[in-house]
Amino acid sequence: MNATPRWIFTFLCICLSCATPRQEQLDPVARSLEFQPWEETQQPVGTAAYLGAGPTAKCLCTAVFESQRKPEEAFANGGKIILPEEFHELIDYEINYDTKQAFVFMGDSVRRSATYHGDQGCILDTPGGLHFTPVKVTSSLPPAENMDWPMGDRTTPAQGYDAQLLASAGQAAMDPRALTAAFLVIHKGNIIIEKYGEGVNKDMQLESWSMGKSLTGTLVGRLLHMGKLTLDQKAPVKEWQREGDPRGEITIRNLYNMSSGLKFPSHHDSIVSVPISQLTHMYIYTEAINVFDYAVNRPLEFAPGTKGLYRNSDPLTLGYILRDIVEKEGRNYWTWPQEELFDKIGIRRQLLETDPYGNFIMSGYDFGTARNWGRIGLLYLQGGVWNGERLLPEGFTEFVSTPAPAWKRPEYGGMFWLNRIGTYALPEDAYYAAGAGGQVTIIVPSLDLVVVRMGHSDGSAFMNESLNRALELVVKCVSERKEQ
Repeated sequence: MNATPRWIFTFLCICLSCATPRQEQLDPVARSLEFQPWEETQQPVGTAAYLGAGPTAKCLCTAVFESQRKPEEAFANGGKIILPEEFHELIDYEINYDTKQAFVFMGDSVRRSATYHGDQGCILDTPGGLHFTPVKVTSSLPPAENMDWPMGDRTTPAQGYDAQLLASAGQAAMDPRALTAAFLVIHKGNIIIEKYGEGVNKDMQLESWSMGKSLTGTLVGRLLHMGKLTLDQKAPVKEWQREGDPRGEITIRNLYNMSSGLKFPSHHDSIVSVPISQLTHMYIYTEAINVFDYAVNRPLEFAPGTKGLYRNSDPLTLGYILRDIVEKEGRNYWTWPQEELFDKIGIRRQLLETDPYGNFIMSGYDFGTARNWGRIGLLYLQGGVWNGERLLPEGFTEFVSTPAPAWKRPEYGGMFWLNRIGTYALPEDAYYAAGAGGQVTIIVPSLDLVVVRMGHSDGSAFMNESLNRALELVVKCVSERKEQ
């Protein structure tokens, strides 16, 4: 019998190769599920009422023991943001000033509590207690009243602006229906409007919620500038480094752009089949878990870099990387943000709360003053440079304010939202940190402007209306300003 011609043999081998499902030819989502099946990942456990009561207790605890707000006001105006509305009239609270605890409960069926732990803020109570020892965080800066703005708090009156326009803008922002806590406008580096709600002052640490995602991006930006990371390197997450695991292809840039592809169902998804408090996205707030471990141990839902979705997994993974790098260098993780960022830009206290394992939950459990957020906005307005010192990489502010490629609409950049779709009555180049309940820090390069608006969550339905009326007046005012 004649031997098979070599070309036929080669052809058959190629065909067989194409028909054989090699692992590298499999869909990355399917490969990811081989490493981390969704059913085997940690899932939210508990009723919607039980889970929603967790952040209610935590937020009440912080409002009372950190912000020094009256408990009746704090309980009425905020904190129930993740608790389903049908339970709002059923829940009640107690404050124990001796143990620095806040308790919330619904009869005998639901009882949650949180305890204040000083510079790590309030942490949900759990039978296992804390898995770290809280530390003191102190600033190396002299008292703020002894230094000029922005390194301190001494300010001078605004000059050259229409006083009536300034007053009208402030009045519009403070619409009582919106429960605005603070409204701050900085033009050309100077404070030109500063208004506070009843019981609030410039030194009060206020709920910032997801503005903390932009703060996470800023702290990781410090690592980028220090040469510890690059935007296009593969994310150094040890759980993703197994051979063939497609999550190992996720880059730092993907995480900034919220396009990692990790499966982390959120209220921003098109289909939500469970109450908001039972979403994967919210479990980091509703239960006392290790939030970093929870975030990185998710399979892919989409190939990295192919779909942009607002999900807590990505900023939490950046936070995981931050802690890993800082601790491997022998630095104190809990004091590092104060030493490497806040002290450099005049911030003496910014509360970054943690889970029971000491991980910063900067995707939402962070508190700052309006002036603190104004300073962060100024850092970006100045291109990442402060007092002549570069703190963020060259081109970083352009990166975070450029539309993320995987998003359908040009509304998100790198841990910042973009005004390209006209959310605010400001130029298109505006970009901003945003948080639930009406928190926003807006940077407007074309106007040399920073605007901070902070408020209590129960007024958030009126926030955009009042803020946009104020912004229209601010733009008119700074455009007509007479140079002195």
